Amino acid sequence: MRDVLDDLDAWWSAGRTSALATVVGTWQSAPRQPGAAMLVGFDGTAVGSVSGGCVEGAVYELAEQVRDSLVPVAQRYGVSDDDAFAVGLTCGGIIDVYVEPVNQQTFPELGAVLADIRAARPVAVATLVSGADGERPGRRLVVRPGGTSGTLGNDRLDAAVGDDALGLLEQGSTGLIHCGPEGERRGDELAIFVASYAPKPRMIVFGAIDFAAAVARIGSFLGYRVTVCDARATFATPKRFPEADEVVVAWPHDYLARTETDARTVVCVLTHDPKFDVPLLEIALRMPLAYLGAMGSRRTNADRVARLRERGFTDDDLTMLRAPIGLDIGGRTPEETAVSIAAEIVQARWGGTGRQLRALSGPIHHELSASP
Repeated sequence: MRDVLDDLDAWWSAGRTSALATVVGTWQSAPRQPGAAMLVGFDGTAVGSVSGGCVEGAVYELAEQVRDSLVPVAQRYGVSDDDAFAVGLTCGGIIDVYVEPVNQQTFPELGAVLADIRAARPVAVATLVSGADGERPGRRLVVRPGGTSGTLGNDRLDAAVGDDALGLLEQGSTGLIHCGPEGERRGDELAIFVASYAPKPRMIVFGAIDFAAAVARIGSFLGYRVTVCDARATFATPKRFPEADEVVVAWPHDYLARTETDARTVVCVLTHDPKFDVPLLEIALRMPLAYLGAMGSRRTNADRVARLRERGFTDDDLTMLRAPIGLDIGGRTPEETAVSIAAEIVQARWGGTGRQLRALSGPIHHELSASP
């Protein structure tokens, strides 16, 4: 929903009815992940995308029907790779799309949810998208670390889904939950889609150099909350790093030791100076980070690894460190180097091989191998 948030807010606040189409399930080579959304407004305006273009026309028509009838609908697009072109999902794969009417009557909690998202407060929306006889799709439970609002139908179901939704929210993950009408873990009669709106994951870039400016820019593009840190106040200025969310003047290891990180945090060490790198990496290597990379030549990296071994780190410990940083794409400029680093971050997140797609067979898209 993030991609359509501004338009959704404007139409909801004005008392208008729109239709929100959300990808709730994917199989095989589906082009978009669960949570991708397209919004069709009261005047026919469409924003967002559920398939990168493959089935947008069919979803748009369905959304207009839902907007006018106020009846939510779940629809599957794509049957198999052989039939995919005929049904419009030309890349192959299958997507399940849930289309729901949105206005102040059907989704009264939306204003508070949007306020949470904008304030970077964690919130999840659990929506019943399909169920057993008598269960009405469209019921919602809004889940926050401090409690819930709304209901999916009964207290037991709310409690079970609320617990699962909090787990997804902590991971920053979005997806379907299947359970029984009373929240039974072994049941699958109900399908409940949990849209998780966790605060943006962090990217911390150490070293106020020109490469850092390019990395900050591409990190922001990828959806990270970017911090640039350097001990030199002359170089660590907001003017030099306009794409960063914050610029911090501090010794790198001191800052990392006192700042908040989690399993989604990306750390890029671009200082390539042992007096900065080694104390910083001593701390970073003990953290549960999503990605840790360090810039430098092979000679610089060999010296850095030797110093870390002297401090007690084993070869197994050092497998976490991606150094020299980035994938081999032949980049030279700061911008090209930033693309190389970003590619390695994406590869680490999704479990890709880093090889050319044309040299591989099988599914193009990988299942998530680590928390985003």
